[in-house]
Amino acid sequence: MSATPYRFPITIVPSDIDFMGHVNNARYLGWVQDAVLSHWQKIAPAEEVASKAWVALKHEITYRKPAFLDDDIIARTVLEKIRGARAFYTTVIERGEEVVAEINSSWCCIDSSTLRPARIGEEVAAFFFAPKDGNQA
Repeated sequence: MSATPYRFPITIVPSDIDFMGHVNNARYLGWVQDAVLSHWQKIAPAEEVASKAWVALKHEITYRKPAFLDDDIIARTVLEKIRGARAFYTTVIERGEEVVAEINSSWCCIDSSTLRPARIGEEVAAFFFAPKDGNQA
């Protein structure tokens, strides 16, 4: 069971543009990270946000179309599942109805103090898999 999609607006800035006149492929990784972390900060209880951090384990990106400086871009990220300290996300970068890129990523939750993996309990996971108001699709 996956959670409700979380919509994260992206602002393209001039430094995102490469020598070919479109967004540099490396920027997509930053956008995915920003979207996933924003999702965690928006939905998780404050004490969990304060005591946990996330590190990326893997990203698989499929680029579909180039993005440009004046494009209106949204990252629609979905938490697909949580397994122990790991979270698996699918993120789609969209320009209107067009898919610009699709990213599958896995993340490890760590304790902010010890920097050791931190299991996500069912009580925290329930916040993500229950319908919520706010910045979700």
